Amino acid sequence: MSRMSEAEANLHAAEKVAAILEEFQVEAIVIGAIALAAHRYIRYTEDIDLGVNTDLATLRKITDALRVGGFQTELREPDGADPFSGVIDVTGEFGLVQIVNFGQTFPAVISDALKVANLTVKPGSRLRLAPLAHLIVLKLYAGGLKSKADVAELLTRNPDADIDRIRELCKSYRIRGLDEIIDEISR
Repeated sequence: MSRMSEAEANLHAAEKVAAILEEFQVEAIVIGAIALAAHRYIRYTEDIDLGVNTDLATLRKITDALRVGGFQTELREPDGADPFSGVIDVTGEFGLVQIVNFGQTFPAVISDALKVANLTVKPGSRLRLAPLAHLIVLKLYAGGLKSKADVAELLTRNPDADIDRIRELCKSYRIRGLDEIIDEISR
């Protein structure tokens, strides 16, 4: 049997992590560079990011369960300036899987994305990909130059995207910045 590639090993680990999350009734959606690639913007990545909604106590239990499952983990609990509700770094020979919790900061976008997500990372996978509009909202929420650049690339590479739908979603979550990026890429 041939040795798994790094990307395959990382995906395999993410599937195992998602299974452990499900044991705690926590659904995950793929965000980050893997989701960007699914929406026609490929940029180098060494990790898989999973967006979840949960509370800090459950996040701590998940961290422990991942350790029992053989993973190396580090839980970064939220602080006052953090836009996330905690992050678990799951590491090993496979690389990095990050569990990004939005449970106390922005749960609606993860819940709503999970309701409409219909693409998976591969056939038969439990790992669903964030829809384009929700991914753009998450990037705008995260802020920063890199996230704004990601939004610009997503819009450029998806000329058939429903801009009105994306605007509507941003408005419903009170997320700003979309029109400025659209103006910038239109020049």
